[in-house]
Amino acid sequence: MSDISLTASMRSNLLSLQNTQSLMDRTQERLATGNKVNSALDNPSSYYAARSLNNRANDLSALMDSMGQAIQTIKAADEGIETITAFAEQAKAVAQSAADTTDKEERKSYAAQFQTIIDQIESVAKDSGYKGVNLLNGGKLTVKFNEDGTNKLEITGKNAKTDLELDKIKTGDTKWSGTEGGGDAAAEAKAIEESITAVTTMINTLRSWATELGNNNSIIQNREDFTESMINVLTEGADKLTLADMNEESANMLALQTRQQLAINSLSLASQAAQSVLQLF
Repeated sequence: MSDISLTASMRSNLLSLQNTQSLMDRTQERLATGNKVNSALDNPSSYYAARSLNNRANDLSALMDSMGQAIQTIKAADEGIETITAFAEQAKAVAQSAADTTDKEERKSYAAQFQTIIDQIESVAKDSGYKGVNLLNGGKLTVKFNEDGTNKLEITGKNAKTDLELDKIKTGDTKWSGTEGGGDAAAEAKAIEESITAVTTMINTLRSWATELGNNNSIIQNREDFTESMINVLTEGADKLTLADMNEESANMLALQTRQQLAINSLSLASQAAQSVLQLF
């Protein structure tokens, strides 16, 4: 079968109609997706540049999650320090009460209370971990701030039991009531004062730890804020390369619909001109 022959006018109108439909298809895709670049075929340079920006934004987003968890680890340790400090102040008060009395039974009772409080300090330190990292029990925390890990913060935790010399403090309390040292009153007053001094040193050490943790926490929070801003910059840059102007695309669709209708009308007129030949027969 031979090809169907169209008049030049009909073929011209048909090509115009096909081109208009192609433009409408592209505009509809942009309106549906909101993007003017949906694949590398649309604009290779913009597509791959946007993908690179989005990939980095995703990598930084993952780091932000890690920073958030690091902050929680620090908060857990800080809560532990606050509780331990409260216990230490309580222990100091108990020791002071022991120093203010000469009754051996009272001192024995205060010594037992003191011992219980020190045991609680050790327990709180052991329970201050978060997701397996305990900065009060010798744990270490590494926080990465960039994709390749070259910029990072390493936090070396403390060991409350050894750094606060809890075992040393415990061995002193039994001397308060004369159960050690032969009941020497002078030795008992000295042992109590040593306990008060040790607990005071502990409180000062805890305050120093809290300050150090606070500084590290501020560093991570500042980097977290910076990373969030960078993610926004990267995402915005990618959007500028790929996002469509919805107002413009909507206007384009209206114009194309009008053009399509005109092309259909023009094709109809060209067809009528060809049909007029039939009138000769």
